[in-house]
Amino acid sequence: MKIKVLVELRIPEIGEIYSVYLPSNKRIGTIIMLLNKAINELSNGEFEISNQNFLINSETGQIYLKDEMLLNTDIRNGSKITLLS
Repeated sequence: MKIKVLVELRIPEIGEIYSVYLPSNKRIGTIIMLLNKAINELSNGEFEISNQNFLINSETGQIYLKDEMLLNTDIRNGSKITLLS
């Protein structure tokens, strides 16, 4: 069974905020790569795909480790996270 969480994703680099569903059974690194591709397409290439991007909790500043499973983090429905380069 695939469980997804609905989060508010902030992309300061392009000044956008998106509501996205994230798969809780994937690693943060995999999710970052999926987000890279999706945001690049949504922004018509304005957001560049990068291996250096990372996710942080927008409210606490906590950085999420790329090898950590999303379900083992504090990311839940309604969480506010930021994708940074």
